[in-house]
Amino acid sequence: MNRRNFIKNTGLTTISLSLAPLILKSCSKTDDERFKNYAWITPQAELPDIEWAYIFKQLKNNGFTGLFVQIYSSHKAWYKTSNLPMQEPLLDRLIPIAKDSGIELHAWMWTMPNNNPWYVNNHPEFYAVNGKGQPSHTDPAYVQYYKFMCPNQQGVQDFITSNVNELSNKEGLDGIHFDYIRLPDVIIAEALQPVYDIVQDREYPEYDYCYCEVCRNLFKKQTGIDPLKDLKDPSANQQWLQFRYDSVTNLVNKKLIPLVKESGKQATAAVFPNWESVRQEWSKWKMDAYFPMLYHNFYNESIEWIGDNLKSQINALKYPAPVYSGLFIPSLSSSQLKEAIKISRNSGASGISLFSYNDMNDKHFKIIKKS
Repeated sequence: MNRRNFIKNTGLTTISLSLAPLILKSCSKTDDERFKNYAWITPQAELPDIEWAYIFKQLKNNGFTGLFVQIYSSHKAWYKTSNLPMQEPLLDRLIPIAKDSGIELHAWMWTMPNNNPWYVNNHPEFYAVNGKGQPSHTDPAYVQYYKFMCPNQQGVQDFITSNVNELSNKEGLDGIHFDYIRLPDVIIAEALQPVYDIVQDREYPEYDYCYCEVCRNLFKKQTGIDPLKDLKDPSANQQWLQFRYDSVTNLVNKKLIPLVKESGKQATAAVFPNWESVRQEWSKWKMDAYFPMLYHNFYNESIEWIGDNLKSQINALKYPAPVYSGLFIPSLSSSQLKEAIKISRNSGASGISLFSYNDMNDKHFKIIKKS
């Protein structure tokens, strides 16, 4: 299940990243400096080339720079790969179409979840374990597709780097876009909590990952502490929190990004504004660009929150890079989209990215073109 279906199933369909502002105000912007527009899209099976050509041309004609196509999900792939079954060889078809249209093509891949039955049955050790000792492949948090793997397991690292290496070797592909590059939400966004009839006023063990033996042994080697046995309240221990942040960051910076950059492609990521809750300290990553999902309604916030969050996240980056506002189309009227773009521009964003193309209409395209 993708992000769109998750939101739909939670009943919140109607709810819903950088450069100095002086660049945006310049009258003589270069292609690298201008305010850029991107979109996410979930492929439709067996859509003919002529329809894809229309999609890319429509995006180009309305001021878009690139498209993130979900090419690798947690159970199948849209290209020939050694790790998951293939839906269809879509990626090889799209690369020349994107080139002809002048639109960047980025392979949007799920990173940490793995819902393929073969891995569930043959590699249960891959999966993250919560504070109650429950592995995510048997007791996933919130929804069934939250079968997250552990970033410290060597087999998991090999699996993910293999995926990234295959995509990095795709000639003509502009970039790899990492999604779900994190652990499960220890606290989900405020507006989603009532859907599950839960109140997360603190970190509870059933949503807190990862306590597998590898993670516990690594942390004990570093600190002399077993987080499960020696800490009365693991959620209150800053060393243990930082260990999980670093576990994801080390995978990103030491394993994945080098593969992408060695191939000459762009490494980008869809990231969370509430990064602590998903152990995703992306301010320390070395991506080429970031796309925080600033779905303000999910956090019961006003649209102005988008700008406040952008400023905070941009200032926090250890390795400055463009930040694009990820905006959730179903939660934004035409006037609100226009306002969200204005807020993003004034707050230092290098552009926006819309979730998703499938939800856009003529009014949205008109607003984007004017932006």
